[in-house]
Amino acid sequence: MTTEMKQGAFQLDVREDGIAVVTIDVPGESMNTLKADFADEVTALMDRIEDDDTLKGVVFISGKPSSFVAGADIRMIDSCRSAADAESLARQGQALFDRIEALSIPVIAAIHGPALGGGLELALACHGRVITDSPKTVLGLPEVQLGLLPGSGGTQRLPRIVGIQQGLTLMLTGKQLRPKQAKKLGLANEVVPQSILLKAAVELALQGKPKRPKPQLNLVGKLLEGPLKGIVFKKAREQAQKKAKNNYPAIDRIIDTIRVGVTKGMKAGLEYEAKQFGELAMSPESYQLRNIFFATTEMKKETGAEGVSPAKVKKAAVLGGGLMGGGIAHVTINKAKVPVRLKDINHDGIRNAMGYHYKLLEPKLKRRHMSKAEVEKQVLMLTGTLDYSGFRDVDIVVEAVFEDLNLKQAMVADVEANAAKHTIFATNTSSLPITQIAATAQRPEQVIGLHYFSPVEKMPLAEIITHPGTSPETIATTVEFAKKQGKTPIVVSDGAGFYVNRILAPYMNEAARLLLSGEPVEALDKALVQFGFPVGPVALLDEVGIDVASKVAPILQNELGERFAAPDAFSKLIDDGRKGRKTKKGFYRYDAKAKGKQVDTSVYQVLGITPQAQRKGDDIAERCVLPMLNEAAWCLQENIIRSPRDGDIGAIFGIGFPPFRGGPFRYMDSLGIQAVVDKLEALAKAEGERFAPCELLRNMAKNNESFYG
Repeated sequence: MTTEMKQGAFQLDVREDGIAVVTIDVPGESMNTLKADFADEVTALMDRIEDDDTLKGVVFISGKPSSFVAGADIRMIDSCRSAADAESLARQGQALFDRIEALSIPVIAAIHGPALGGGLELALACHGRVITDSPKTVLGLPEVQLGLLPGSGGTQRLPRIVGIQQGLTLMLTGKQLRPKQAKKLGLANEVVPQSILLKAAVELALQGKPKRPKPQLNLVGKLLEGPLKGIVFKKAREQAQKKAKNNYPAIDRIIDTIRVGVTKGMKAGLEYEAKQFGELAMSPESYQLRNIFFATTEMKKETGAEGVSPAKVKKAAVLGGGLMGGGIAHVTINKAKVPVRLKDINHDGIRNAMGYHYKLLEPKLKRRHMSKAEVEKQVLMLTGTLDYSGFRDVDIVVEAVFEDLNLKQAMVADVEANAAKHTIFATNTSSLPITQIAATAQRPEQVIGLHYFSPVEKMPLAEIITHPGTSPETIATTVEFAKKQGKTPIVVSDGAGFYVNRILAPYMNEAARLLLSGEPVEALDKALVQFGFPVGPVALLDEVGIDVASKVAPILQNELGERFAAPDAFSKLIDDGRKGRKTKKGFYRYDAKAKGKQVDTSVYQVLGITPQAQRKGDDIAERCVLPMLNEAAWCLQENIIRSPRDGDIGAIFGIGFPPFRGGPFRYMDSLGIQAVVDKLEALAKAEGERFAPCELLRNMAKNNESFYG
């Protein structure tokens, strides 16, 4: 094999058998991404391939050990100043991939690791695809998650291979396919071990151009993708918007672009795709979603304590075998690959945690995402104890027991007596100050808060809570541990409610006040879901537990003052046995006869109110959201959070603040700080001092400042 070209990210090697191997290896990056400034390199590469009549085929492969091409570099879009600029980017990508597809010799993509976005669009332009059977290998077009659509031919090529229905599903959800799924749908010609990937791709190229697979459709499928395809597009739009509430313009644009290609042909489809890509790239929704992507990417590189390296966690322990403890144990084993020693006061707690761990692994076994041997291995990584045996070699202990200060302090003492001197004590408290939990510790520098959200295995956020004595080493190690568990951690300072629960409380309190004034439950929840939250505040109260909220409310009021005073409704609900979903009695019905999400109208009688809708949805949303925005600014003013960025990510990942609005701080910037202050002051005058804007907001409005400059 001779190297004929080496330019930046692309190396062309021609083998003796006539196959040209193009190795993609972007210098200085852990993963390959496609960049606009590769245009000259790629043009020279394609000229060389097209000019050589002796070549029998081309194979594209990655030089990275664990990725093919993870997508296009999103920063290219930020450099665009207009929709026309972004459209031009899309047309460049389309032209390149059209050129690859038009080659008379077979072109094969050899894929190991992620082939996402522009990476999959490159692979779709090839005539065949060989992929590895590694769990690292995933294929998908996740552009919708950035408020975009695939802009380099993906909307046209994917449906022609997998069918309209599958193509719509993959692009509207951003779902990533595993190797077996990709093979089943016709996206992969072969699935092979990584060790023979190049060999298999070369052999496929030497056999000539593979025939493009036809979508695997039954009779109904053929009708729906033929004469009845209008029904498919109509239903796709209805289902997608039922959840999105018309807040994500990319959804309709994806559906329309696929439809143009299917009905008017590839050329018209590509024209439409480029134009829609350009317009979406300039939309405020995509701008905010891209900001979230950049923020989370940035956070992955941070340790939480500048200049300090985290210690390696080789073994962890969990105190408490409830749902939280079981969930924490599961993500530690399944994601972080760290064995867990779980302590509970009785065998039932240990059995429950082990059962929950297996329950979460079982679907992965059934779907063949994990082998039976791997499941058995992970089951054995969780061991139980009624005492502290097996704690001597534990690096971190995560405590997940009742919210009782004396109990938690006693556990700190027990861990210090029975574990190693370096062992970190991380408490999963949701309300008790970490400073108080660490007050009696011998090694307070190793006590930290590690606040998960329920259910642990699904919720992406973890709050790392530091008290004044927490050491930088403890912070860095805990942040890294949370990342390994698959979490996005934000480091916050100690204080009542920390950050997420603190900003949630005034939002929930205002919804409760509106309810007590007569606004129906459905109207309240509908208004906030329409605003962009995944569930409304009343439904959320049922999920969290009315009794839990009633315990947290006085703690927040006691620590933070009267603006946290909750309306007097909890006691009436609890006296009536209403604790929410867990007791199958709350604001909503949970009995077998309930049809869908149905309000339990008897709750109005308990609260002594007659429901009557009086306000518009926008008014309800503004009334509930404004105090949340104000409290987020209070948290920044008091250094509870380190930056607006952390506050935005915490709100989006912790309580589902609408991602397309960018988080509380970016949303305030979009409204204008002066406008936020004016609205809060008007409410303070009409409703009470709890709405009074914090000093930070007043000063920013006065100086015409914004959080993100």
